[in-house]
Formats: sequence, structure tokens, C-alpha cells
Amino acid sequence: MMELYLLVKWVHVISSTVLFGFGAGTAWYFWSAHRTRDPATIAAIGRMVVRADWIFTGTSGVVQPASGLILARLTGYSLAEPWLLATYGLYALAFACWFPVVGLQIRAQRLAQAAHAAQERLGRDYDRTMRLWFLLGWPAFLGLAAVFWLMIARP
Repeated sequence: MMELYLLVKWVHVISSTVLFGFGAGTAWYFWSAHRTRDPATIAAIGRMVVRADWIFTGTSGVVQPASGLILARLTGYSLAEPWLLATYGLYALAFACWFPVVGLQIRAQRLAQAAHAAQERLGRDYDRTMRLWFLLGWPAFLGLAAVFWLMIARP
């Protein structure tokens, strides 16, 4: 029993690190590319960011709730504990923001690729896409930060 608990806890900690780290890291690189206003840079970095988000953030985003539910069961917590209910809500908020953010990254990357191919500047559509991307990123980031606190404090 203890070996299973430690294994699941290890998977949970690693996947939370990957989720938060890649989420923050890909956002940083995409935002840095955006700040250059260079369509070629944005297109290239955007392709890598989208790929990393699907592979690492997406995968760990599935592992997190699964391993969390298993841990709650193994430790005897009721799945209706108030701190767990808050965690579910914050995690759902983060996912509800992350999913469209990836779509916006794809859109911004494609707009930058098209601007680069046409040797044009980035247009208003690109700017609107990035504004929404930026706005949706904050609730996802803050929601996951709050989930980390709830997992540690278990108030």
C-alpha cells in the first residue's frame, strides 16, 4: 500500500512540475517572441510552443486529476472535502482558459507565418488574438498557483 502511495505521489508531483513549468515556460517564450514583432520569429517559436503545450502540458494536465483522485482515495480523504472541491473548481478554471489559449497560439502562429510569407507586418487580427491569449493566461496561471497552495495547506 505504501509503495503504491509513494509511486502515485511521485507521479503527481512530477506531473504538477511539468504542468506548471511548461505552462509558464511556453508562455514566456511565446510572449518573448511576440514582443519582437518579427513574424518569422513568432512563427518559429509558436510552432515549438504549441507542440510543447500539447505534448507536455496537455499530458500532465490529464495525469494531474487522475493521480490526485487516486491519492485522495489512498489517503482516505472524502472527495467532497471543501479544499478538494475548491481544487476541482480552480483546476477546471485553469483548463477552461488553457484549452482556448492553445487554439489562440495556433491562430497567432499561423497569422505570423502568413505575414512572414507575404512579407507583411502583423495585423490587427494578430494583435486581438494575442490580447485574448494574454488575458486568458492569467486566470490559468493564478488558478494553478492556488491549486498548489491548496495541495500543500489542505485548509
